Amino acid sequence: MSVVGFDLGFQSCYVAVARAGGIETVANEYSDRCTPSFVSFGPRNRAIGAAAKSQVVTNCKNTVQGFKRFHGRAFSDPYVQSAKSNLVYDLAQMPNGATGIKVMYMEEERVFSTEQVTGMLLNKLKETAESALKKPVVDCVISVPSYFTDAERRSVVDAAQIAGLNCLRLMNETTAVTLAYGIYKQDLPAPEEKPRIVVFVDLGHSGYQVSVCAFNKGKLKILATAFDSDLGGKDFDDILVKHFCEEFRQKYKLDVKSRPRALVRLYQECEKLKKLMSANSSDLPLSIECFMNDIDGQFEEMCAGLLAKVEGPLRSVMEQTKLKKEDIYAVEIVGGASRIPSIKERVSKFFGKEISTTLNADEAVARGCALQCAILSPAFKVREFSITDVVPYSISLRWHSAAEEGQSDCEVFPKNHAAPFSKVLTFYRKEPFTLEAYYNNPKSCPTHSQFLIKNVAPQQSGESSKVKVKVRVNLHGVFSVAGASLVEVVKSTEGEEPMETDPTTAKDDESKMQVDQEEQKQTGDVGEKKSEAEEMEMATEESKEEKKNEPPQPKKAKVKTKTVELPIDNNLHWQLSTDVLNGFVENEGKMVMQDKLEKERNDAKNNVEEYVYDMRDKLHGILEKFVTEADRGTFSLKLEDTENWLYEDGEDQQKQVYIDKLNELKQMGQPICDRYMEAEERPRAFEELGRQIQQYMKIVESFKAKDEQYDHMDELEVTRVEKQVNDAMTWMNSKMNQQNNQNLTLDPVVTVAEIRAKAKELHSACNPVLSKPKPKVESPKEEKATTNGPVNGHDEPQPAGDKATPTKGQETAENKLPEMDID
Repeated sequence: MSVVGFDLGFQSCYVAVARAGGIETVANEYSDRCTPSFVSFGPRNRAIGAAAKSQVVTNCKNTVQGFKRFHGRAFSDPYVQSAKSNLVYDLAQMPNGATGIKVMYMEEERVFSTEQVTGMLLNKLKETAESALKKPVVDCVISVPSYFTDAERRSVVDAAQIAGLNCLRLMNETTAVTLAYGIYKQDLPAPEEKPRIVVFVDLGHSGYQVSVCAFNKGKLKILATAFDSDLGGKDFDDILVKHFCEEFRQKYKLDVKSRPRALVRLYQECEKLKKLMSANSSDLPLSIECFMNDIDGQFEEMCAGLLAKVEGPLRSVMEQTKLKKEDIYAVEIVGGASRIPSIKERVSKFFGKEISTTLNADEAVARGCALQCAILSPAFKVREFSITDVVPYSISLRWHSAAEEGQSDCEVFPKNHAAPFSKVLTFYRKEPFTLEAYYNNPKSCPTHSQFLIKNVAPQQSGESSKVKVKVRVNLHGVFSVAGASLVEVVKSTEGEEPMETDPTTAKDDESKMQVDQEEQKQTGDVGEKKSEAEEMEMATEESKEEKKNEPPQPKKAKVKTKTVELPIDNNLHWQLSTDVLNGFVENEGKMVMQDKLEKERNDAKNNVEEYVYDMRDKLHGILEKFVTEADRGTFSLKLEDTENWLYEDGEDQQKQVYIDKLNELKQMGQPICDRYMEAEERPRAFEELGRQIQQYMKIVESFKAKDEQYDHMDELEVTRVEKQVNDAMTWMNSKMNQQNNQNLTLDPVVTVAEIRAKAKELHSACNPVLSKPKPKVESPKEEKATTNGPVNGHDEPQPAGDKATPTKGQETAENKLPEMDID
C-alpha cells in the first residue's frame, strides 16, 4: 500500500513518501524535488512539470499555469474575470458554467476543465512517486489551502480521481505543517497540562494563511485560522512587472503586455529579481541596470499596500482565540514567499519575538501530508497522534417552513468548529423537504448546495413524522448530508397524546432542530474521539437543555419505533456528474497512451540520428581498418542521405519508419562493427584456450613421468585426452595462422564464439578424467596418533597436542559463558 503526500501548489509541487525509516521528499526525473505546476499542450503530446515550464516562452499560448484557483469557480466569477487579463493562455466557459482552459492540442482547439488539467499534473506527481517507491501508487493525501470552499475541495477530489488516485484526505496546508512540526516533538506537555500554543504563518505564491495550534503529547488541535487569498508571492511579482512595463513604455515606447512572449519573459526575470532581493541586502549588479539601480530601495515603497495586509490575519487569529502575545510559545513561518525580509520583519514585530524557521519552508506541507497518509494507512505503524482541524467558514442550513410559507435557517457549524464532525438534526415533516447549505458570508463564498430528503410521509395518525438528518463535515473538510431516516411509530397506546403537545407551536415544530448526537465515530476520522458512553451522556444533556425551553409535556405512553433510511438527492454546487467524470478518466487514459506512443516515436527517431553521428565518426576512427575504401564511401553517403532525410521528409514519420530506417543502416554497418568486435575479443579467446591446453598437457606429462599425484588415473583415458589436447592445439595454431594472413576488411576465419565453443568442448572431454580425485585409503587402527595417557583424572587417553577435555566444573563454567551479559 502506497503512503504518499502531494503538496499541490499554485506554482510548484512536492511529493513526499513514507519509507522504512521515515518521510522523504522525492526527486523527479530531473533530480529536482520541486516539480513546476505547468502543463504544456503540443501538436502530438503533452509536457508536464519541468518539461512544460521549459516551453513557457516558445509555446506560451498552450502552456498553462496558475490554474489551481479556478477550481470550483464559475467562468463568470469576478476572480476569474480579473485573473483572465493577466493570463497568456485563454479561458473558456464549460457546458456547466465552470471555468475551462482553451488550448491547441493534437492540432485542434480543445477546452479542458480545471479538474482535467489538475488531474494531468497529479498524474505526473504520481509517476514521480511510483518511480521512487518502485511500486504502484493509489492512496495519497493531497494538500489544499485552508480557505478552499466545498466546491473547490470537491473539484480537487475529482481531479485526483481523474489521475487514478484514491485521496484518503484533503488536508489544509497549515494543518499539514502543524503535523510535520508536532509529531517529532518529544517535549510536548502531557494531555492534562496546559497546551503549547504555536502560530504557523504560511505565505505561498498565491495565498497567505495563518493558524493557531495547541499541542499536547500525542495530539494537536487547530484553534483558529485566518487567511488572505489575495496576498502571495505572485502579487509581489505583479508589482515588479507593472513597474517595468511602465519603464519600458516610457523609455522605449514598447507595450510589453501586448506581446505574450515578452510578458512571460518579464515575469520570469522579475521572479528571479524578487528572490535575489530577498537573499541579498546589498545593491544588485543586474544586466538591465538602467532600470534596476534603485529598485531594491523602491521595492518596499511599491509594495507598501501589500505589506500592510500582513497584519490583518495575524490580528484576526489572536482575536478569535482571545490569546495574548505572551501565550504564544513560537511563531513558525513557511512558504516560498516567506523569505521576503519585509514580511518576516512585520510578523516578528507583531508578536514581539524572533521568527522560528525550524521547518523546511518548501517541503513541510508535503511531509505533513505523507505523515497523515501514514497515520491513515494500515501499512505503517506511526506514533499515536490525533489531529483536530477546524471549519474555515460558518455553515448554515436553510429550509422551507410550511407554517409561515417562508424560510427558516440555523447555523449548524460555526467558524472554527472542530472537524471532522457529525451531528444528527431532528425535523418534523409530512412530506419531502429540501435543505440548502450555504456559507454565512456569501460575499466571499457564494457557493451553496441542496439536499432533497425524499419519501417523507405523515404518520398514520396524520401527525408530522420525525425525520433524523445526519450532517457531517468530513475528512476533506466538505459539508454533506450523510444520511436521513424516518422514525416510524409502530405501536402505541390508545388515547396517547402526540409527541409534540402544543398545537399552537406548529411553526416551532417544523423549524426546530434538535442536536441528538455529536462527533459520531467515523472510519478514518482523526479528530479527537469520545467513547460511546460519553456520546450518549452528551446527547442526553443536550436533550435536557432543549426541553428546558419547551412547554411542559404530559407523560407519554410507551411506543415502539422503527427507523427507515430515506433516499437523498444531492444537488452539489459545481459537482461533476458520474458520467462526465468517467468521460474525463477515459480521456486522461487516452492522452497518457498518446504521450507514451509519442515518446516511443521520438526515441526511435533519436536512435536513427544517434546511429548516423556515431557511425560517421567511427568510420574514420576505430572502424577504419575493418572496411574497404569503396564500402566506406558507399556507407558514408548512405549516412549523409539519412541525416538529410531526418531533417526533411523524415522529420515527422511513424515509429515503424524509423525502426526500418535504422535496420537498413545496420545491414551495412553491423558487419563492420562485428569485424571490429571480433578483432578486439579474438586474442583474449585464443589466450584462454591456449592456457587451457597447456594446463592439460602438463597433467598428461606428469602422468607419463609416473608422478605419484596422478598414478590413480586410467592410462587409456589419459591417452584419449592427450589426443584431444593435441587436436585442439593443431586446430588453434591452424586458425591463428589463417587469421593472421586474412585481411581485416574481410569476415574473420574463425569467430570468438567458435573459439569459446572449442574451449568448452575440450573442458567437457578432459576435465572429468584429469580432475578425478585420488581414492582415500584408511589407516590401520594401531597407526593412530600417539597419546599422552590419562589427563585430569580421565581414563580415556587424549590425542597428543590436543587441548585437554575440561573437568565437570570447568565444562559448566565454559558452557555458561555465552549466556553471560558481559557488557
